[in-house]
Amino acid sequence: MKALAQLFLVLVVSIASFSDAGAQCKNFTKRKCIPQMAPYINNGQYNGATLFEGETASVMMTFYSGQDYRLIVCSQDILKGTYFEIKDEDGNLLYTNKDKDSDVWDFNVASTQQLMVEVTVPQTSTHDVKNSGCVSILVGFLE
Repeated sequence: MKALAQLFLVLVVSIASFSDAGAQCKNFTKRKCIPQMAPYINNGQYNGATLFEGETASVMMTFYSGQDYRLIVCSQDILKGTYFEIKDEDGNLLYTNKDKDSDVWDFNVASTQQLMVEVTVPQTSTHDVKNSGCVSILVGFLE
């Protein structure tokens, strides 16, 4: 019975920590990322996660022809060198900000298509403990 109570306590603490981390990332996104969207209108979708150094995350997104878009990938300052790549359905690289100073890409597409947004947090720390932080992907459009 005591072991069951300990297991339950560990489970509750783990869920609370995960929930708190998600809320912190949403607050980070609202505070730091969304203001960069102007004059574009945020599409309202939240694509954010806590990533560790050395991790890559990706998400497929649909972009519609004739629409002007702004894509922002923003990360907490502790995640040095975070960059993103945009690939088509065949995996062809369409854009990367790896060697650029901007986390914002303004573009439009000639035809409606799904594109892969892939975010990479490079390993920069030299110690065994990897840094982690929030990374958000936002998409906006012009009216």
